[in-house]
Amino acid sequence: MRARAAARLGGWCGPCGVLCWALLAAGALLRQGPVLEAQAPACDRGCLTGIADSYLSALVSHDPAKAPMARNVRFTENTGQLEVGEGLWLGASDAPSAFRLYVPDPAIGQVGVMGTMKEFDRPVLVALRLRVVNRRVVEAEHLVVRTLSEPGLKNLVTPRAAFSADVPVGQRLSRAEMLRIADSYYDALSKGTSASTPFADDCVRHENGLQTSTNRMPTAPPALPREQAAAFATLAALGCAAQIDSQMFAYITSVDLRRIQIVDEEKGLVFGLTMFRHLGKPRTLPLRGVPGLTSIAMNVGPIDLQAAHIFKIAGGSLHQIEAMGYTLPYKSKSGWER
Repeated sequence: MRARAAARLGGWCGPCGVLCWALLAAGALLRQGPVLEAQAPACDRGCLTGIADSYLSALVSHDPAKAPMARNVRFTENTGQLEVGEGLWLGASDAPSAFRLYVPDPAIGQVGVMGTMKEFDRPVLVALRLRVVNRRVVEAEHLVVRTLSEPGLKNLVTPRAAFSADVPVGQRLSRAEMLRIADSYYDALSKGTSASTPFADDCVRHENGLQTSTNRMPTAPPALPREQAAAFATLAALGCAAQIDSQMFAYITSVDLRRIQIVDEEKGLVFGLTMFRHLGKPRTLPLRGVPGLTSIAMNVGPIDLQAAHIFKIAGGSLHQIEAMGYTLPYKSKSGWER
């Protein structure tokens, strides 16, 4: 390199020796300077989690300036594109509680969060997706459930221990395999078979706080007729795989707009955002393999449900599911289509 530089300068470097090379080196550094200044250090797991905490703190302060926001940040809440400072930014009245789950992913610079907080002094369940570039939030997405039941709130006090536990190194899966397993869950729901999803025997699912599988003391959704409530209680006692194979989810037309990309290999977590489509038929579901039940009435749709899921995956199996969602008009968009 030195020889080529000297040749280009017609031998000018010869007499000046060390000083010439110092000037060349300084020039190279000056040329690199703007690039180096524009690139912040890589944001690792702790960095992403810290940015999420700063964002949540700013949210409760109703002051976006306190969050590390990029100038061109894009923001949606419940699929609607808003200005930063609108939506939950207006009413957040209490910091997130002890129920808070993080899924940091330095590989793609994103972090998913699910937790409870208060809006206008009422409890809400929030799923948050942040995309970070140069330690600044360039994308912020809120999913907010504003109607929570008392039974659900009882399960939204502290996270289940499995979600915070590290997966032993020998039981960790590749990123690609974790994403495949998470995506297969949505296929299982829409196709009515659990065959392609490696459910663990201890798999438990919570939805908006309610335990909806593997439930020894099941409770039905509120305001259901007595006969239908009893049927739902029976189905809620089934395990994750058995529920799917019973065909109780046949009312789900499809699971679309899947964005399953945020992975925490250390904790074995995958954060996914999807849109559940419900056309509104069939209205009666024939059931398989459920003692005492051959069918159940299902008066759902036409609606969509935007959902966030956090999956716990270890040893090749899907163990825990924490889900939340709220209803939208049928055939809604996510707000992030390109």
